[in-house]
Amino acid sequence: MFSLALGLFVFCVSAAEHHHVKAKTKRISLEVHKKLKLLNKRGVKTIKSEDGDIIDCVDIYKQPAFDHPALRNHKIQMRPSNHVQNDHNSSQLVSQIWQRSGSCPDGTIPIRRIRKQDLLRATSLENFGKKMPVHSSYSPTDDKGTVYINSTRVELGPQVNRSAAILLTTGYNYIGAQGDINIWTPRVESPDEFTTAQIWLKNGPGEAFESVESGWVVNPKVYGNGATRLFVYWTKDSYKSSGCFDLTCPGFVQTNKDIALGMVLGPVSSKMGPQYQTTFSITKEPSTGNWWVRIGQNVPVGYFPGELFYYLTRGAATLVEWGGEVFSSKVKQNHPHTATGMGSGDFASGKLGNACYVKQVRIIDYSKQLKYPEWVGTYSDEEYCYSALNYALSLAQEPVFYFGGPGRNPPYCP
Repeated sequence: MFSLALGLFVFCVSAAEHHHVKAKTKRISLEVHKKLKLLNKRGVKTIKSEDGDIIDCVDIYKQPAFDHPALRNHKIQMRPSNHVQNDHNSSQLVSQIWQRSGSCPDGTIPIRRIRKQDLLRATSLENFGKKMPVHSSYSPTDDKGTVYINSTRVELGPQVNRSAAILLTTGYNYIGAQGDINIWTPRVESPDEFTTAQIWLKNGPGEAFESVESGWVVNPKVYGNGATRLFVYWTKDSYKSSGCFDLTCPGFVQTNKDIALGMVLGPVSSKMGPQYQTTFSITKEPSTGNWWVRIGQNVPVGYFPGELFYYLTRGAATLVEWGGEVFSSKVKQNHPHTATGMGSGDFASGKLGNACYVKQVRIIDYSKQLKYPEWVGTYSDEEYCYSALNYALSLAQEPVFYFGGPGRNPPYCP
């Protein structure tokens, strides 16, 4: 009799658990469906790329940016009014695999379709497409990212869940920056990690800074594989709650119908083989407060609207950075350290043909002239894991900034 009662009890518990799991699965499925409907705007044309990604050609006036409350009455600026005159011709043609399969019609923009499996890889639907936050609370022993530029102390803020190797300059009136960034495909060890090579323009307090960014990224969690992709990113609160990659949240306004954010970028460089690079540029228009992103031979992609920011809109950038970052919970004295590579996966000392580089480093101030920064400094969180080197063969030559590394390499970076 006891065994029968026990059996009935176990059956009832199992049935209850099954019902609970089924209800939870249904709820998650509904939430994912709702999120997909919000993210994926109806396109007038669909293009299936050879690499498996799908492009939707969406009416430029119906893109995700205009779901942002601050942009409900925003008027699209179709093209930048100011022209940035490159002082060199070293930028190479950027290509994307999807372009071989078709093109979007006038009046539309290409948007990489987000699929169910993309959302299910995220830690939560709210965090999809976002960087790990830079926490506002930290102990006195935490790395505050301190660097000296021409005897001026600069604190980058707490460097949490990230390791960087960067060239930087600080001032009060940077309305633009650019650089020719070498393109590679470094290894990413875990699906919840990613690595970038990029430009940042920042303003605001170290623990709540605003930033506009562009470059290339390898991010399996967001994009589904280890390919190198074009990206933009923004935040107004040091990644805590605002901003995202590309168009995965409202914000960035795209205007180019031929370049798709988040799509595979190429060709990529190889060790001691052909080297490929392209120019990444971010510039502000004082009349609108919009921060325009250009790539290649001065080709506008779109802009970060001034309505998104406070410091970057009312003023200019006070800090510009060029280089790479690895985002992982397995950095900063955590053993084993991540084996996710930065740049080419080689240290900066490898220089041309081995290490990733940024050439033709430039800033723009209110003189509206491209120029090499008056003062620069280099910074590396973990020099035995990822290094930074601003190198020139002679005083007569302009330096080339090299950066990167393999991450874990015992005994130096165990």
